[in-house]
Amino acid sequence: MKRTRVALLTILALALTACGAGGAVSGGDRPTARPGDQHSGAHSGLHGTPETAPATAPLRGGERFVTLTMPKPYTPDPPNGGTDEYRCFLVDPGLKDGDTFLTGTQFAAQNGDVVHHAILFRVDADKVADVRAHDAKEPGEGWGCFGDAGVGEADWIGHWAPGTSEILLDPKLGYPMAAGSALIMQVHYSTLAIGDRPAGDDQSSVRLRLTTGKLTPLRTELFMAPIELPCTAEEKGALCEREAAIADVSRRFSLDAKEQTTALVKWCSGGEPAPGPTQHCDMPVQEPATLHALAGHMHLLGRSIKVELNPGKPGARTLLDVPRYDFDNQALQPLAEPVTVRPGDTIRTTCTHDASLRAQLPLLRDLPPRYVVWGEGTQDEMCLGIVVVS
Repeated sequence: MKRTRVALLTILALALTACGAGGAVSGGDRPTARPGDQHSGAHSGLHGTPETAPATAPLRGGERFVTLTMPKPYTPDPPNGGTDEYRCFLVDPGLKDGDTFLTGTQFAAQNGDVVHHAILFRVDADKVADVRAHDAKEPGEGWGCFGDAGVGEADWIGHWAPGTSEILLDPKLGYPMAAGSALIMQVHYSTLAIGDRPAGDDQSSVRLRLTTGKLTPLRTELFMAPIELPCTAEEKGALCEREAAIADVSRRFSLDAKEQTTALVKWCSGGEPAPGPTQHCDMPVQEPATLHALAGHMHLLGRSIKVELNPGKPGARTLLDVPRYDFDNQALQPLAEPVTVRPGDTIRTTCTHDASLRAQLPLLRDLPPRYVVWGEGTQDEMCLGIVVVS
């Protein structure tokens, strides 16, 4: 099932979870934000829920743990006067066996005050030297990588966001990790919640669950929808104008946000933005595949997210339904039974956002109100369905 690639979209930043704990996890209730609530930490609970280390599931037959840590500590330094930085780090598991598969990941945020989410990308053996050369060209540890791994094609094989734990799928399934391949750890740092306090160093790590044998290869597919969320009737300001808000995203992330939002609107709604709290996008299935697990990703204004197969047609079914989205509970949800899709099928992703939350949440209420479009920052929004398939 080849996902449709929308030209030049820098949309791989997300938050979210990848081979993460052994059973479906409900959407969870979002705590009600009240004026006067005190935020206790940047992302050790954006809504006041502390992040706790998940219990470790036992190793299954033939599995082993390998823990990789960022080579050196890194101090986030968001560019362009913003509060968000995406930084990539190469970590090498030293794989020698050509039949190695990744069956689980557990990311550990070392500095929970500033780590917003992380994504793991696989780098094939023949590209590792090029990645090292790219890393060496940029001063400091790692390299800037808004939107993706920053080094061309790299396959998403895992992620972490608040509430994410290791989800174990069928042990016959895994992400292939050929001999000599390595990982890029993309970390989204957000300093929005710490104010004028120093960000401090971060040296996060990831524990890999590896096995050797002949497994069914997994991959991750992404299904997105636009964000076109106007200011509320009570809000006023320059950034409540759509074009000004898009220009602000471009400035903060050194990317063409107008091209990004235009491409999404063109694909999903015929080229005309439809401002409002709920947006959806239909994407055609281009090749046969089997779906195993899903997760949804939004930011702090998210209310609900749903992923459906063939909506409005005979045999339609809901693959993921989170009616009360909780940023602090973004766990992957395995399907009760795998679902087969074929060319001619359609995947629809629908998200509802609520601009009124901006005035209630401590993290956002002191920021200028804005027309919200798709963006990489905590104050921006996303609508992303993440699907693990074979």
